[in-house]
Amino acid sequence: MTLDPASANASASGAVKGERQPDLVEHLVDSSLEAFGIKNVNGENTWQHYAVAAFLLLAAYGFRKVFTRLVFGGLKRLSARTETTLDDELFAALQRPVAAFIAVFGAVLSVKVLKLSVEADLARVYLQKIAFSVVVIWLLISAINTVLDHMQTVAKQKQMNVAAFMPWIKKTVISLIVIFGVLMAAQQLGADVKAFLAGLGIGGLAFALAAQDTLANVFGSVVVAVDQPFRIGDYVKVGAFEGTVEDIGLRSTKLRTPARSLVVIPNKTVAAEAVNNFSRMPQRRVDQTIGLTYGTTADQLAGVVADIRELLTKDAEVAQDFMAVNFLNYGAFSLDIQIIYFTSSPAIQENFSVRERINFEIMRVVKSRGCSFAFPTQTIELSGEAAKRSGGAAPAV
Repeated sequence: MTLDPASANASASGAVKGERQPDLVEHLVDSSLEAFGIKNVNGENTWQHYAVAAFLLLAAYGFRKVFTRLVFGGLKRLSARTETTLDDELFAALQRPVAAFIAVFGAVLSVKVLKLSVEADLARVYLQKIAFSVVVIWLLISAINTVLDHMQTVAKQKQMNVAAFMPWIKKTVISLIVIFGVLMAAQQLGADVKAFLAGLGIGGLAFALAAQDTLANVFGSVVVAVDQPFRIGDYVKVGAFEGTVEDIGLRSTKLRTPARSLVVIPNKTVAAEAVNNFSRMPQRRVDQTIGLTYGTTADQLAGVVADIRELLTKDAEVAQDFMAVNFLNYGAFSLDIQIIYFTSSPAIQENFSVRERINFEIMRVVKSRGCSFAFPTQTIELSGEAAKRSGGAAPAV
């Protein structure tokens, strides 16, 4: 970037020609002094100019004190009545930048009263723009930093995934504001920002091509933070991998598998794959089939089905909104009863405990009805010489 002093302002234009253009404030002060009979023949600073400059500086300092105490004091009292704490934090963060803005404004006014040389006036223009740019950037950073900190606190309270990314988001946003502010200040000072950005764009393209996998993972982490398909501690299945989420990072997500091994999945894969979150299930399904022997009568079978239905209905840890117990099939070696129900808790350990207790009860029900569970059997019929040698019996295997 190159600076063009001629484009700074009217004072700078006069400096290029070797002439100094009077400032509006300076002209008003000279006119006021002449109205009181004080003429400046030599065009130099008098003690009255210095006195006016000092007065404006002290007045700005006093106004800053009064303004911050009265205005921000009133705003703080009003914000104390609201439920949210964001306004309290925001007013407290903005008080110092606003006070600095008033101080810079007063300093600029006091300097403008004085008659400066061409070089000093040009330096004053540059310093003035730099000072105002710094104060404005400081104000924006303070406001955005406060808002993002408040969002992070709320996200942590609500256990949102985005809480883990808030420090990174805050640093990114603040960096962008600083870069934008520096470029705007450079533009105000006459720098050729467009040429700089054009050259930066070519270099950025080369960097993006070299780091496309890293950028894809970063954008994947943003997708995870926004969609929130899971949280730390959830049991999930991502593609071919499943386990408990231990960490959600900027580049990858870590799962602890049931075998206790650690799987690191790039966030671009997480964003592209279907995510099955078992921890988000309101209930856990149980679907099983039991088989009774073909020696079971219809009345016995109906009694077993009715007893199992009653058993599930009376169990406090079985969800009552849906259950199904039905004699469905004539199997190859058994009469099949389909049993479907949901446990009230989705936790796998509690689900296993409920299933175990109900399975024991089903065994007691089957025994009380005089029935038996079937197991795979085959009947082999023999004829001819084989039947004669076995005495005509047809053994069952």
